[in-house]
Amino acid sequence: MSKPVVVAVVVTYNRRELLETTLAGIAAGTQVPDAVVVVDNASTDETAEFLRNYGGPLVTDVVRLNANVGGAGGFVVGMERAVLDHGADHVWIMDDDTEPQPSALREALDAAEGYAQATGDAPAFIASRVVWTDGRDHPMNRMRPRIGASEGARSAAARLGATQIRSASFVSVLVSAAEIRKHGLPVADYFIWNDDLEFTARISRHGAALTTSASVANHHTKVFGDAGADPGPRFYYEVRNKLWVYTRSNALAPWEKILFTGASVRNWTKTIAASPNRKVLVSGLLKGLRDSFRPPRSNEKVLAGIYPLREVQEASK
Repeated sequence: MSKPVVVAVVVTYNRRELLETTLAGIAAGTQVPDAVVVVDNASTDETAEFLRNYGGPLVTDVVRLNANVGGAGGFVVGMERAVLDHGADHVWIMDDDTEPQPSALREALDAAEGYAQATGDAPAFIASRVVWTDGRDHPMNRMRPRIGASEGARSAAARLGATQIRSASFVSVLVSAAEIRKHGLPVADYFIWNDDLEFTARISRHGAALTTSASVANHHTKVFGDAGADPGPRFYYEVRNKLWVYTRSNALAPWEKILFTGASVRNWTKTIAASPNRKVLVSGLLKGLRDSFRPPRSNEKVLAGIYPLREVQEASK
């Protein structure tokens, strides 16, 4: 069998120092990707200059956008280029505050290959275990075992030191390019937050997805907490985008939408109650509820005049 082509995609915005750490982590891996695509979301700090002068061996494709389209839009661009321009078999995606540990990519590939050999079913994605700077599992990137996974699927994953999951955050996730061609790209209009939930749940709804603790990435967030930890004005995106997932996407089964909606309402209530800035969060809640009635714009509309998006998804058979 030929060696699969792996292309890393890193999306960055105004975090030059963290980006440097991310690229250093990728380069220090026991296995490195065949190419790295960096999408710069119109940074206004020293990021553009850093990338122009970057001397590392792996960054073969730098895309500087003329507007900030958020992490969601950045991943749309980067994943499209990885598949169409670099012929990726796997796309390894991460934000610029991710620091993959040396064996992160190799262990993810081993899990994907091992599961496919054991079951004949190639997983849609493999997610790394995500830890904070002190080594604790990061609550923002908590992945729960898949409800309803068959005993055979759970056992096959367990023999590899992995767990069947339903969704993951874009913090060191190895995605099958075949699934991108089958199910399409993320939704750029999400801008930030829950684009990863929608995308990973969509591509794994009828297939396998795993997380393996042998593949580890550090998530360099400012604080140790989940998305409910002082979200401020960004709470708007949490509300609008979650409701888009539940009402505008086929990523979740009907019973999952009911379960997830109940959990979200509970978490939003707790977040608002615990916040010293309740007016800001209530405003974000109401605006998010209002805007969720409008469906997300197409990727082509979001990226019009910013990036000439091409068709990645194969025609339906």
